[in-house]
Amino acid sequence: MGRPNTALMISQSERSQLRSIVRSRSLPHSLVRRAQIVLLAAAGAANREVARRCGVSAPVVSLWRQRYQQRGIAGLHAELRPGRPRSHSDEQVAGLLRKVLHGKPAVATHWSVRSVAAHTGISKSTVARYFALFGLQPHRSKSFKLSTDPFFVEKVRDIVGLYLNPPDHALVLCVDEKSQVQALERTQPGLPMGARLC
Repeated sequence: MGRPNTALMISQSERSQLRSIVRSRSLPHSLVRRAQIVLLAAAGAANREVARRCGVSAPVVSLWRQRYQQRGIAGLHAELRPGRPRSHSDEQVAGLLRKVLHGKPAVATHWSVRSVAAHTGISKSTVARYFALFGLQPHRSKSFKLSTDPFFVEKVRDIVGLYLNPPDHALVLCVDEKSQVQALERTQPGLPMGARLC
């Protein structure tokens, strides 16, 4: 039989910080669970009881108790995981974002993943990742473009006037030309017209 766990000793200010972490709806779930583990351990609950109540194993409870004893609340935050370090600095990423958001390429209307990659020397896959991460969609125009027609204002007034105050016994039709939409052939023949009742 293992030796009983001693209750963690925590100060009142640490207890209130841990409680605010547990109540948080925006912090990562893993951090909230670690704070719960520490609070239960400070209340005198055994590792197995804490594990059962938090839905983790007893060794996990033991790990976070030790980390808290050694480093305090800072010890509850996850350590950096091993892996390849970032190959681009924050300044490089910020430069990429500035270029895409505030500039235009010399030979195109907007930046593409390939053009940004060629201009910055960052790989296409990494540029695509940054585009997705920051929600960049340079191909989507967000500005309104006015016509260069010198009589544009007069034409708009005429059209809006037809809608707002149509002539008596008149039919106003609107036809919008969409150059990118092509009429497709029907896959099934059209139905014959029905008999008209007059």
